[in-house]
Amino acid sequence: MATLETAQPAGLDLQALYRALLLPRVIEEKMLHLIRQGRLSKWFSGYGQEAIAVGCAWALDPRDYILPTHRNLGVWTTRGVPLRPLFCQLMGKQGGFTHGRDRTFHFGLPEKRLIGMISHMAAMLPVACGFGLAAQLKREDFAALAFSGEGATREGDFHESLNLAAVWKLPVIFVVENNGWAISTPAREAMAVENIADAAAGYGMAGEIVDGNDVLAVVEAVGRAAARARRGEGPTLLEAKTFRMRGHEEASGTKYVPPELLEAWAAKDPVQRFTDLLLAERAITAGQIERLRRELAAVVDEAAEFALAQPQVESTTEAERAAVFAPAPAPAAPPSGPHTEKRLVDAVREGLWQAMERDERVVLLGQDIAGYGGVFKVTEGFLDRFGAARVRNTPVIESGVLGAALGLAVEGFRPVVEMQYADFITCGFNQVVNNLATTHYRWNQPVNVTIRAPFGGNLGAGPFHSQSPEAWFCHVPGLKVAVPATPQDAKGLLLAAIADPNPVLFFEHKYLYRAVKGPVPDAPYEIELGRARLAREGRHLTLVTWGIGVAWAMEEAEYRERQGVSLDVIDLRTLVPWDKEAVLTSLAKTARLLVLHEAALTGGFGAEICARLAEEAFALLDAPPARVAGEDIPIPFSSTLEKKIYSAQSRLRAAVERLLAY
Repeated sequence: MATLETAQPAGLDLQALYRALLLPRVIEEKMLHLIRQGRLSKWFSGYGQEAIAVGCAWALDPRDYILPTHRNLGVWTTRGVPLRPLFCQLMGKQGGFTHGRDRTFHFGLPEKRLIGMISHMAAMLPVACGFGLAAQLKREDFAALAFSGEGATREGDFHESLNLAAVWKLPVIFVVENNGWAISTPAREAMAVENIADAAAGYGMAGEIVDGNDVLAVVEAVGRAAARARRGEGPTLLEAKTFRMRGHEEASGTKYVPPELLEAWAAKDPVQRFTDLLLAERAITAGQIERLRRELAAVVDEAAEFALAQPQVESTTEAERAAVFAPAPAPAAPPSGPHTEKRLVDAVREGLWQAMERDERVVLLGQDIAGYGGVFKVTEGFLDRFGAARVRNTPVIESGVLGAALGLAVEGFRPVVEMQYADFITCGFNQVVNNLATTHYRWNQPVNVTIRAPFGGNLGAGPFHSQSPEAWFCHVPGLKVAVPATPQDAKGLLLAAIADPNPVLFFEHKYLYRAVKGPVPDAPYEIELGRARLAREGRHLTLVTWGIGVAWAMEEAEYRERQGVSLDVIDLRTLVPWDKEAVLTSLAKTARLLVLHEAALTGGFGAEICARLAEEAFALLDAPPARVAGEDIPIPFSSTLEKKIYSAQSRLRAAVERLLAY
């Protein structure tokens, strides 16, 4: 155990530290009392683990970020979060920080440099890497500390984060609270090693085991790790050995825990140990402890009773919808200056280049994007112009880099993440749909992250390099989805996405990269997300599409024109938000709707368009809405199978015939 002799030279205010350690314990006792009274339904207890949370927060500077989990109440109290709104948050009452949109510690307080968890274990560790990278880019000496439990160390995010932090020497401290149990599974049944800190050597970083029930030992270990981080010596893995004295959440109980284990760890209680040490060293008196307990109990009682007396959260549908996205700036209109004929890939490249030239906050992250220029050569030459700090090759990780992008965005950067292929985004799906997508709604934090995703088939690349996964993300509130079909749209939509304070999935069709050309304004400009383009005007049928479907639709429209039939071809350009009004305007003229997309039919975004318009515009229609889409099979490698069986293009003409004849 650390001693007062080792602690005193660090200038610790021992009585203040004792107060900080005792406060979360008093709150724990109050919460357990409320549960027994039936006045509180759920509580995730950190009883017996307070020394870790308090020690970590105490050892760091206010400028350092902390990413706690649900047993780290002491982080929030040590950082001075006001108790009244904190209790309202914990009890789900009006006045909480998330306005009823999430519970307990699932939120952030950037002014306190606190970034709460999502329920998916280890998911916040990559975010800590983003904060560490932000510190490097800003040439500031703040650090980021992220908590996880021992069970979360088996997750991929844990390993991706440790590796990323080690490779880039990020000022990140990973604290593993090894409390021995998952919900009911002991650690020995979940991992074959005893000491998680041993993993540090495999990543080339410092590692240390800490007595997690000794607050002074925690303060010292975190202090060493923070000093190492500020010197530019990279991350540290700290394993704090402790024990979970209560159930995973209070209702689950601890019947599965051997009684002798509870007894042994009760004897190591962190509050009692520090109390005994201070009394033995005469750093505090029994009278002072009694008065402090009474004072804290009164403060906690008042805050808890205040929260319990508050009304349940109420809102309106309009207010909740408005909270999903941060307000986006008005787009910069296309200039009237010179235009140059460009391929779609060149337009994407130029848009990205100009975004980086005009805003130093734009940072590129992705696999092989630096010297190699990316597998599609979009970023070729960027390294020489903008430098390795802003054009960053990542390890082969998806989840890790997407989580890091969130941390960068909270720090004011505008990260652009390239998925080497859109198919690979599945490896980072959790970060996109559960972290990036929900952050603004939950705690009002803009998330300016653009994800570039080369997608689509027509290249004979097989099932893992040809998918069109845009509909996956259209289903998730909080994400915007853009799919350009022309070079002019590609540049303008990309610049708008990078300027947008929300996460944007930017799908770039691999076949169209070098297959289409068109005039593109040389100067920077933006195209509003959510505004469709009338690609061709007609009067007999409305054909709604996006991406490569626009080229297919234009070919079909030219064929029909020779037969005296004209098609309205609407290029949606963005799917979230999608321009319903543009389609309604067209339907008022044509009375027939056909939606075309490359992705497989079942669950495709075309179903959403047809359903919405059938509900809202049934009186305008002279025929049932129709869809033409990919076959419901994985995309075959054989070009013949893809084009003749999978591809929607092979069925488009017949579908138009049927709809016109209805």
